[in-house]
Amino acid sequence: MAMDGKALARVAAVVFVAVAVTATALEISRKGGESVGEGPHAPAAAMPNPARDGLRRCQILGEAALRDDGCARLWAEQRDRFLGLDKPSGSSTSEPTLLQSPDTALREAR
Repeated sequence: MAMDGKALARVAAVVFVAVAVTATALEISRKGGESVGEGPHAPAAAMPNPARDGLRRCQILGEAALRDDGCARLWAEQRDRFLGLDKPSGSSTSEPTLLQSPDTALREAR
């Protein structure tokens, strides 16, 4: 018995649909085991984080955040934390930090 083109296309379509349904069922069953709120972001959302809230405020400020001392201080703290730098012992986080452009720092170094 020889298959014609239409029969072959139907068989291919049925196989494709079966594979798609199986993949969808596996994905749903894999995600279905997690309860609501048990994702990796649930603990972070449950605990208040003043640094994150401050950074959100700076994000909302937009360009005005460039002139905000609080935002400059937050960005400096986050940069130092990201880079793994220790805080200098002489400065306090309550004091506004002065930001220099790289050009200014190069001119002063000469």
